[in-house]
Amino acid sequence: MRIIAGRRRGMKLISPKGDVSRPILDRVKGSLFSVLYQYDLPEGAMVADLFAGVGSLGLEAVSRGADFVTFIERDPKVRATLIRNIEKGCFQEDTKVLSANAFLSGAPLEYGKPKYNLVFVDPPYPTTAEVGPKSQLAGLMGVLKNQVTDDALISVRTDRQVHLLQVYGPFGLLERREWGSMQVSLFRML
Repeated sequence: MRIIAGRRRGMKLISPKGDVSRPILDRVKGSLFSVLYQYDLPEGAMVADLFAGVGSLGLEAVSRGADFVTFIERDPKVRATLIRNIEKGCFQEDTKVLSANAFLSGAPLEYGKPKYNLVFVDPPYPTTAEVGPKSQLAGLMGVLKNQVTDDALISVRTDRQVHLLQVYGPFGLLERREWGSMQVSLFRML
């Protein structure tokens, strides 16, 4: 697993031992960012990486020109690895790491910072087994509505078998892409 483009292209990411994180394959990450470029992202974006793991998506975004990335990761071991990856890439000025339950906190705003215009939502697959209107994901989307710009893009990664709703609160499904056993669904405010 590595950063595949931008100012830290080729930097290998440190991963924790065991199976506590679910890394995204480089080829899939490259395909996802190709889709994001169609929406003029991540260049200049304020990004939130929820359920960040070792930071693969957020670090890719900042390497490719995002202005700032806030990482939300609750697991202390994984968070320690994420911090090591940030330090390895010299991204300390461009990032912030928070420990929180992202389903409840969403992407907390920092005083004086603008709202987010790109949010990666990559929860553990078991937490997205239920994705109906009263699910944890629906609750998270309700929290995010006050933390993002009107034109923000929300990228939700799930297992390919999961059928997300077309609408979650103020967010409507723009498109869905499948790669192997996973899918990414992109949402934007209606």
